[in-house]
Amino acid sequence: MKCFKWILIQIIILSLFSPICWGKVVNIGLNYPQTGPYSIQGKAQYNAAMLAIEEINNKGGILNRKINLITRDTQSKPAVSRKNVMEMIDKKRCEMIFGGSSSAVAIEGGKVAKSRGKLYFGTLTYSNATTGTEGHKYMFRECYNSWMAANALSSYLMDNKLTSKKFFYITANYTWGKTTEKSIRNFSKTTNEKRHKRFYTPFPGATYKDFSNALALARVIKPQVLVLVLFGRDMARALTMLEEMGLKKNFQAILVPNLTLGMAVSAGPKVMEDVIGALPWCWKVPFENKKYTKGKEFVTKYVNKYYSYPSSSAGSAYTILYEYKSAVERAGTFDTKAVIKALENHKYVSLKDEQQWRALDHQSQQTVYVVKCKKAEEVTKNKFKQDYFKILYSMPGEKATRDPASWKQLRINAGKQPELEY
Repeated sequence: MKCFKWILIQIIILSLFSPICWGKVVNIGLNYPQTGPYSIQGKAQYNAAMLAIEEINNKGGILNRKINLITRDTQSKPAVSRKNVMEMIDKKRCEMIFGGSSSAVAIEGGKVAKSRGKLYFGTLTYSNATTGTEGHKYMFRECYNSWMAANALSSYLMDNKLTSKKFFYITANYTWGKTTEKSIRNFSKTTNEKRHKRFYTPFPGATYKDFSNALALARVIKPQVLVLVLFGRDMARALTMLEEMGLKKNFQAILVPNLTLGMAVSAGPKVMEDVIGALPWCWKVPFENKKYTKGKEFVTKYVNKYYSYPSSSAGSAYTILYEYKSAVERAGTFDTKAVIKALENHKYVSLKDEQQWRALDHQSQQTVYVVKCKKAEEVTKNKFKQDYFKILYSMPGEKATRDPASWKQLRINAGKQPELEY
């Protein structure tokens, strides 16, 4: 009995002097796909987050509090995302949540965060709705959106006289797929759906048969430009089937509006040859501009730690943690509303050129890149066989983002206030 009491006293003493008891830890939640069709993009976010946290904690943390990362698997399902965020805030006391890889997941998670007065940073969520019709004061998006990607990609297509061709869209049937297709149609002048047809595939849960039916229709319609509004393993599967069916040669161009390194690696060098897409960042960007020193340092550290190159989702997760740290320290507090004010209109330089958190919509205004996948023999020469992208074109953030007047009108048309609300 005496022994038991002594042990109990020791536990109490240790707990009193633990970092958690004295507020030396800040819990931050990563809500990301550990499983499902976007798990590769999720793993990249986790890897980069752990790298940033290690660096930040080694330098004293945020306001002298070390970051403790709480993770949950979204499975790319909005209902799961909602449950995760409730648990991370209500039970784990997370001050901020970040993550994504599905816009429906990020939007749902953001709603829960708003209801509890906490920040949600979208790491990989491209639907216009995330910082548009579904936007609010507690949601920030570090990556670009579908509008920005479509704007840059269509500008390249126009310069190369491809917008006069017949398009065919294979689109994931959820918020990201629909808003991405709409944006591409708008900028490429392919809004006539009788001429430029579309095939919807389910999300999540698209099957081999779904993609087979879509590609069979493409064979019949004979478009010059194929637009795969698909993401993650779904995109890789559809493109692989296209190669296996011998259909790639039938198109003058194959577009993947939102491309990532993880998607390219999943499909493989031969399948990805000559595919054109847009992205907010890739690991080659800082090596093509000597001024982007932070980007080079990040890539080097990531390579040394994980023996692979970081994707755009990795870059976004890494940047978000540093931007949150910076905003909290400018505000001098973890109070959410004070941090929001510190973020709004703040300009920052992370892995490329200058970006800005627009106060209007909390979208990170930034340069957008259009890339083309290299030939297989070029890709495989690289030590990790991950040198996929040749940068064809870039569009400055000021030109790429939706103008304030049309953004406000979009909100009004959706029955929302023209300004973000708490």
